[in-house]
Amino acid sequence: MTIPFVEAKGLSKWYGQVVGLNDVTVTVGPGVTGLLGPNGAGKSTFLRLVAGQLEPSRGTIRVLGERPFGSARLPVLLGLCPDTDAFFEEMTGLEFVAAMLKLSGLPKADARRRAAAAIERAGLDPRLRKRIAAYSKGMRQRLKLSQALAHEPVALLLDEPLNGLDPVGRAALISLIHDCGKRGTSVLVSSHILHEVEAMTDQILLVHQGRLLAEGRIREIRDLLDRHPHHVRIDCSEPRRLASALVSHGDVVRLALEPDGSTLVVETVKPDDFYRRLPPLLRSERISLRSLESTDEGLAAVFRYLVTS
Repeated sequence: MTIPFVEAKGLSKWYGQVVGLNDVTVTVGPGVTGLLGPNGAGKSTFLRLVAGQLEPSRGTIRVLGERPFGSARLPVLLGLCPDTDAFFEEMTGLEFVAAMLKLSGLPKADARRRAAAAIERAGLDPRLRKRIAAYSKGMRQRLKLSQALAHEPVALLLDEPLNGLDPVGRAALISLIHDCGKRGTSVLVSSHILHEVEAMTDQILLVHQGRLLAEGRIREIRDLLDRHPHHVRIDCSEPRRLASALVSHGDVVRLALEPDGSTLVVETVKPDDFYRRLPPLLRSERISLRSLESTDEGLAAVFRYLVTS
């Protein structure tokens, strides 16, 4: 039987009167999983519990079969990219990552070789002589990721890893995360920016105010929400005529024209039936379709529905 990456049961963590995580029961499997929620939702608390940096207030958690808090074995298996910086600022990036590897027991030559490879893989130049104190935010993010990758862990914990990166850097890091998943590394990556995680994976955990609201694939979660009207924007040659044809359909609950006069917004409670019926309707009415867009297929819609339900 395959050991789950993370298995939590009734997991809670509080700081005095403040609840950081509340009664979370979840199993995280292999591959890339997105941990989503607004700032303060409990994402960092969950990752720190997984990493063994915090002890649960209640409930249990196992990571790769280990109880993380106090485990001597787990730090060897995990790579952690935290949301906060903790560097020796007067070192170069190569010196820092190599020092972390030497503290893990690697010989000096091996540590330097692995550090250079990890730094390059994260998009930095291992030959850079600049001290970490002079690094930009994006460079510091890449260095944290280098440190997490350098010892070749079997699982990665990435807390808001895209913060401070420019668009090119974000695209490169997303590609790297995909590559880690393909190589068999389990990755748990947190973010409050929904479209970024959607670019990394379709497997999500959605947290809000310390609670797990939903888990699974984006499409599976979206299928559970069909009781909510599904919004479709249709840019066509005859939007008013199309609206007249749709008004008698029982699954269509609202029709509205956008200010440009050429785009019809439809709300339907049965999206699959609507999409199946639309092409023959357009042909029969001789209406030319310019574009069709669903505004409810992404994580933003899933999050909006769940937190307001």
